[in-house]
Amino acid sequence: MLSPGRRVAFLGLMSAAALILFVFETAVPRPLPWMKLGLGNAAVLATLLLFGGGPAAAVGAVKVLVGGLLSGGLAGPASVIGGSAALTSLAAMVGLRRSAPGLLSPVGLSIAGAVVHQVTQLLVAEIYLSQAGLLRLLPLFLVGGVLSGAMTGLITYYAVRALARAGYGGGPDPRR
Repeated sequence: MLSPGRRVAFLGLMSAAALILFVFETAVPRPLPWMKLGLGNAAVLATLLLFGGGPAAAVGAVKVLVGGLLSGGLAGPASVIGGSAALTSLAAMVGLRRSAPGLLSPVGLSIAGAVVHQVTQLLVAEIYLSQAGLLRLLPLFLVGGVLSGAMTGLITYYAVRALARAGYGGGPDPRR
């Protein structure tokens, strides 16, 4: 168990990692304008696995809010759509861990979160931008979500193992 000071320091480092990865991804060329791997979500998912939903929500909030400020898009359409999707994605992952502990690996949990993220993005974009027909892109978005979720989940799996060996958290605990 981490002391309160080490726990706060760890959560600060996870927030910084999420933010750095988020900002890094904005500078990386994308195959499609909307497609990102979501590497910053690895820090959020790792926090969820090691410390639970509340700390993961805090790390996710830092990523979305400060990332929006740094990218200049806070309160713009991309931030509203992405923030809504991040919130529902985290809620889905927390709900899955609580309702079915141990059922999903970090990769499975990440894929589930990525799929919820993609569906939410399309729904919110269709409503917020008044663009009927965006849901026709759902199959393409789902493929992208499964692929990015699998990659992020795999990165998270190895990161959580390394962090647990270093004494941060007790490894993935499905009850959190």
